[in-house]
Amino acid sequence: MLLEGKKALVTGGSRGIGKEIVTRFLSEGADVWFVSTKESPHAGEIQDLAASVGRKAVWKQGDVGDEDSVSSVVSEVLEEAGRLDILVNNAGITRDGLIFRMSREDWERVMKINLESAFFFCRPIARQMVKQKGGSIINISSVVGVHGNGGQCNYSASKAGLIGLTKSLAKEIASRGVRVNALAPGFIGTAMTEALSEEVKAKLLESIPLGRIGDPKDVADAAVFLGSDLSGYITGQVLGIDGGMGA
Repeated sequence: MLLEGKKALVTGGSRGIGKEIVTRFLSEGADVWFVSTKESPHAGEIQDLAASVGRKAVWKQGDVGDEDSVSSVVSEVLEEAGRLDILVNNAGITRDGLIFRMSREDWERVMKINLESAFFFCRPIARQMVKQKGGSIINISSVVGVHGNGGQCNYSASKAGLIGLTKSLAKEIASRGVRVNALAPGFIGTAMTEALSEEVKAKLLESIPLGRIGDPKDVADAAVFLGSDLSGYITGQVLGIDGGMGA
């Protein structure tokens, strides 16, 4: 098991990519605390898996965009876990629209959930990882954070910001054995992308060299790699999980 005995915290872990990361981490031997606003519709499935592999899965309710809420959650998790070896900042939302029609509320909410939340979690957990001289922080960015996308100025800016946070924090704490990397998924089959029209999906498929929509498991596999000792000499990097879209 690649994550045997490690303890992880995953934000936005109730569904989609986050849920897949939680289940893969459990399968690889980690105990996992996961945070979301509402309890996961897959809570029973996650608990059954944790029991079957002899690991621990703990859900924490919290508003990742609220600093006080995050502080409370992190304190609870550290008290229960004793330490954290992996942090995955996965929480994210979209409020798409052309910038001419984009409200300040839609801009600020996306930035708060997608970017500020990572700051709120990284600050206390990075401090703890530095003290224990080891750990891995994984920020879930996006292909649009690298290349941009019309109609998603707020989302693209938030995901690009995550890349800047990743690279800067990696330089700050690498000397203490703590690694910070980002994943940049492309078109992944989740509830967020399933809402797109068939016409839009077909057009997107044309831009993917591998010729298929990505699966949340593709992202989870990469998260396992970055959370494990296999990536012990990798930090400050952005790994595209996009079927070649960014090639």
